[in-house]
Amino acid sequence: MSKFSLVFILELYYSEKSFLIQYTIVIMIIHISNLNEKGPDIFANLTERELRYAYEKKGGIFIAESPKVITRALDAGYEPISFLMEEKHITGDAKEIIARCSQIPVYTAERNVLEQLTGYKLTRGVLGAFKRKEDFDYKTICQRAHRFAVLENIADATNVGAIFRSAAALGIDAVLLTPECADPLCRRCLRVSMGNVFQVDWARIGEKDSDWPEKGMEELKNLGFKTLSMALRNNSVDIDDPVL
Repeated sequence: MSKFSLVFILELYYSEKSFLIQYTIVIMIIHISNLNEKGPDIFANLTERELRYAYEKKGGIFIAESPKVITRALDAGYEPISFLMEEKHITGDAKEIIARCSQIPVYTAERNVLEQLTGYKLTRGVLGAFKRKEDFDYKTICQRAHRFAVLENIADATNVGAIFRSAAALGIDAVLLTPECADPLCRRCLRVSMGNVFQVDWARIGEKDSDWPEKGMEELKNLGFKTLSMALRNNSVDIDDPVL
């Protein structure tokens, strides 16, 4: 059974003219004892595919794990639906997140309940459910990108997440994914990328398998890009070569 409570956080401070200014943040806290209850069930019972097609008319939802990843999702303009966390994080690691998302439901439970979630220990005790945005158009992204990486049929979410993290570190403008690549917004990918999926532009190039490579490569050529690939060959060009 759920128990509802409202927490009012009163912030007080003085302006330069010594006038007292105050405002109140309202937090909707819902104490739960079962992850199968309506609301928190999206964190426990939906597969990645089901999440992708939940709220289908609005593009589905995704789950972000850990305060860092959630903060980056908010910074990127994604709309939160609800949060799930241990009670200690409400005034701890997730305090700033909750302050930014007043009136968004915060589900909380004892740790032994939350540990029923697969991989809970990797979430750092805080999870957020977000609405997806409409899929990005690769042509629009290519128009503002100087250099981007194309991920070809990389189905492993861990590898996709690691590439996004590397792309952010190397200053890559955008990432394009072929139709068979893993979803950048799946939990594992977001976790491994440390939220860098939200900091590097990305889009899918093509909608079905047959759109790549012939059609996709031709599209990139028409957009004025030169394509390069990496291979262990004797005639490979050094990365510092002026031709690149």
